[in-house]
Amino acid sequence: MNASPDSPAPSSLVQVRGACPHDCPDTCALLTTVEGGVAVRVAGNPAHRHTDGALCTKVSRYAERTYHPQRLRQPLRRTGPKGSGQFEPVDWDTALDDIASHLRAIASHDPQAILPYSYAGTMGQVQGEAMAARFFHRLGASLLDRTICASAGGEALVQTLGGKVGMKVEHFADARLILIWGSNSIGSNLHFWRLAQQAKRNGARLVCIDPRRTETADKCHEHIALRPGTDAALALALMHELIVHDWLDHDYIERHTLGWNALRERALQWPPERAATVCGVPAEQIVALARDYGTTRPAAIRLNYGMQRVRGGGNAVRAIACLPALVGAWRHPSGGLLLSASGQFPVRRAALQRPDLLAGRSPRTINMSTIGDDLLRPASADFGPRIEALVVYNSNPVAVAPESGKVVQGFQREDLFTVVLEHFQTDTADYADYILPATTQLEHWDIHTSYGHTDVLLNRPAIEPVGQCRSNTDIFRALAARLGFDDPCFTEDDLQLCRTAFGDTVDFQQLLNQGFATLPLPAAPFAQGGFPTASGRCEFYSDRLAAQGLDGLPDHLPNFETPGTDPRYPLAMISPPARNFLNSSFVNVSSLRDIEGEPLLEIHADDAGPRGIQDGQMVRVFNDRGEYRCKASVSRRARQGVVNGLGIWWRKLGPDGTNVNQLTSQRLTDMGRGPVFYDCLVDVAGLPAPT
Repeated sequence: MNASPDSPAPSSLVQVRGACPHDCPDTCALLTTVEGGVAVRVAGNPAHRHTDGALCTKVSRYAERTYHPQRLRQPLRRTGPKGSGQFEPVDWDTALDDIASHLRAIASHDPQAILPYSYAGTMGQVQGEAMAARFFHRLGASLLDRTICASAGGEALVQTLGGKVGMKVEHFADARLILIWGSNSIGSNLHFWRLAQQAKRNGARLVCIDPRRTETADKCHEHIALRPGTDAALALALMHELIVHDWLDHDYIERHTLGWNALRERALQWPPERAATVCGVPAEQIVALARDYGTTRPAAIRLNYGMQRVRGGGNAVRAIACLPALVGAWRHPSGGLLLSASGQFPVRRAALQRPDLLAGRSPRTINMSTIGDDLLRPASADFGPRIEALVVYNSNPVAVAPESGKVVQGFQREDLFTVVLEHFQTDTADYADYILPATTQLEHWDIHTSYGHTDVLLNRPAIEPVGQCRSNTDIFRALAARLGFDDPCFTEDDLQLCRTAFGDTVDFQQLLNQGFATLPLPAAPFAQGGFPTASGRCEFYSDRLAAQGLDGLPDHLPNFETPGTDPRYPLAMISPPARNFLNSSFVNVSSLRDIEGEPLLEIHADDAGPRGIQDGQMVRVFNDRGEYRCKASVSRRARQGVVNGLGIWWRKLGPDGTNVNQLTSQRLTDMGRGPVFYDCLVDVAGLPAPT
């Protein structure tokens, strides 16, 4: 028997409206079926057009994750060496009193010695950085530069289009050509993929541009397997062909762009033959793609963030983001580009996060992507105080941060006081002094934006918290009270915070009634220009970048680690996500881990053969930063010269207690200060079978 959402039924069966919290562009609307106070099923809400009743394999198992036998249910205090995973249960008052005492003592000499570390374990505006930010601002702690996923591409959009904006995802269904660039949409953007399939059935051509032959590439008409970090070279060569064949919308360029003459000169330096040498693809394939893009209307580009995780990632996104304006694709609702829609949402972040609580202080900012080095830095005039306390929530840095050998060294410091808010005893939690059990999405209020569509979603709690779990907001309220923070904002409850997030710009009653609300945006947002840049135009040339001493035009920047530059490490490595994991979430859900099997390195037969590597053999992947052991998959999914280390497995679930981030570096992108996970040289050696 089905009950109406949020309403009790005679059978005690209730369906509660919610939202998926995970770092995915789809931001699905959920319906959680609850019977007798227990969540028995999590499904997609069919009333939400972007979800349309369908969930990915991962989130469809969310009830399994919530009631997992290893779910943390009470506070834990460390009893053994850091990293040993040895803890004892304590009550909440004991844990919070001791944590507050440590933070108070450190803050008394310099609150900047305290660092929050969080990212997108939840994308919610409330359980993410609302009460937490208020707490750390009031404390005066160091600020965190949250760069680990999308900052290079995000900054590139800001410099080119004026913000994280683009076409509305639903209009991809009516495109005639779709370039799926740097995205395995089947695994990471399922609901977009359904739109792409609809377009394909209607006659659209689908092209996948990706170093890896993904499941998405298998289903497209064409796969362009370029080398990692060469996307800008490909985009510039496409511009070259658009220019020489005059596949341009001169009227749109004249009226709605800035810097065309300079970009034209730059692009004419990139004939297809030059780009073919850099990208490792045939020049004929580049020419044909340019012809398709220049002569097909409407043409749409779906970018994703994998391609910006290299040295020149920001420049690459800038170059690609210029393409729709050159051909006038923005004139059509089904033309243009989408990387992120998050800039469309009028979130009142200052009201939520209250930076005014800093009261004139200007704490230093620590980049989360260099946490390995920064935890090991001594105090200095340039750096400031040594990091003495770390509060981790919504993240698992020991598994996900680059160059994890150094991250582990930092977390092992006996003089570092570490608190981790978590659902499970992750790699990071193993190094905590206290682990605090946090609620899941089924157990708290939250409100969500999206970076893949333009609907606001409200999440209602479907069940009472499991065990002694508390929400992030409750934990930070309790710490604030113990530290004597009596500002009224620390007493606001989660429903008040949800209402604060958008104020009057979104109908909150509609959110309560149906669980989502659509932003009133035009079908073709830039048909008449009106970009949210200072000039109101698509800025091929950025004065702001030039003022920073950077190139005002997009260009191809070779990777820091380019094959052929170090004979010891001839292979490029990228580390795309395993299909059934999301960053390091869901790795401990046994049904999903059973599907993935074990950590894998995909390697092309032409690279495996000379190394004597057989399919299924254990191998050692290594460079100067470390080594990682896993099983080899000799696979057509890897292009020659590039290996794919599928991630992100928890380190403790790996054969040697490491994961692929043992090999990645802490160097940063050209703009946005992001990590360069896919800018990494390695070699691979087979290991003998155990005797």
